[in-house]
Amino acid sequence: MNGVVDTGVRERRIDLNADLGEGGPADAALLALVSSANIACGAHAGDAQTMARTVAEAAAHGVAIGAHPGYADREHFGRRPLDLPPEAVYRLVTEQISALAAIAQAAGAPLVYVKPHGALYNQAARNPERAAAIARAIRDFDPNLVLVGLTGSALIEAGLTHGLTVGREAFADRRYEADGSLTPRRHPDALIHDPDEAADQVLSLLQQGHLRARDGQSVAMTADTLCVHGDSPTALALVQRIRQALARAGIAVRPLGAARGSNSCPQSKSPH
Repeated sequence: MNGVVDTGVRERRIDLNADLGEGGPADAALLALVSSANIACGAHAGDAQTMARTVAEAAAHGVAIGAHPGYADREHFGRRPLDLPPEAVYRLVTEQISALAAIAQAAGAPLVYVKPHGALYNQAARNPERAAAIARAIRDFDPNLVLVGLTGSALIEAGLTHGLTVGREAFADRRYEADGSLTPRRHPDALIHDPDEAADQVLSLLQQGHLRARDGQSVAMTADTLCVHGDSPTALALVQRIRQALARAGIAVRPLGAARGSNSCPQSKSPH
């Protein structure tokens, strides 16, 4: 049954995820602190060896494993928008989920969710056609996988439309515009590097249901999972400070959709 993933709001808990397997210097340390790992699937970053190592380390820490498919554009780290037709997006996502699912299955670890990376994620947040192609690929591969996307975005709507459980995501280390969209990375103030500022943004979101946009306006927002980018040089400091703030506020950190995981590795289906 589709819907929003149960994050246990009444029990005061939240998922904390990080993009990993991308060559970041703090992956091992982050895996001891986060509850979900978005693992690069070999396109924008990573390779089979990196995927296997990250899966094994995530499983050892009880961290939920998620596929993090992106554009095969390593030169721009998957952050350059590409104009691909829906069926090409479908194949791209299917192939990358399949690659990580096979590695997870070999390790005896469940694949729990899928979160697109970079430009693919941002385009799907705004473009219903691109969002539908991603949601369809996930549904056809394994309808039990959770789709993680920007809260309030077209990707979340597409997931629900295609019968998936969705995880609404907000970012601890990114600034927002007044309409709830992420501040584009080209803006010099797009990223949050100060651990205290990141922790304050997280607590405002979780305790008050809103955060402050770059222009100072208050933006109402709900999230099931919070992201810190593992390739950031301040990622570890941010996650450490966020964990401290959550603990003091009595908010537990728990994996996203852990109960929905499956050890199966279904065969991908042909585009239709």
